[in-house]
Amino acid sequence: MRAATARGIAPKGFTLLEVLVALVVLSVGLLGLSGLQTTSLRNNHSAFLRSQATIVTHDIIDRMRANRDSARNGNYDIAYASSPTSTSCSGTCSALQVAQMDVEEWRDYVERLPGGESELDVNGVSNVATIKVRWADTRDSGNKLQVVTRVQL
Repeated sequence: MRAATARGIAPKGFTLLEVLVALVVLSVGLLGLSGLQTTSLRNNHSAFLRSQATIVTHDIIDRMRANRDSARNGNYDIAYASSPTSTSCSGTCSALQVAQMDVEEWRDYVERLPGGESELDVNGVSNVATIKVRWADTRDSGNKLQVVTRVQL
């Protein structure tokens, strides 16, 4: 048997108003999902850039440890605004030439980050290297984020 209403007529389905309300609710939900996806992508990209900055920092640390005496003599030191000395050698390279090539290659890696800049300073007395890498981050209105690492050579 069919269920009857107060008037004796059986219900025949959704009304147009119920369909419109359901569409509005669905639309708001999809807009929220879209915003969530956008935020997720932005945060993922920021995390990727942080990882890249950490990787290039560890790269130069490994290079300095492989050429420790040259690093302790300050041959790896470079400021934010300065450009590394371009060097090439054939055959046997001196420790200074290796340091200059390392810094040049490393600076190229850092500059692949958006707005990437770097600074490297080795304290000759304590043999502590301070490596700074900074880049522009889209999450923070384009402000520069920075990774600072200090290691004993």
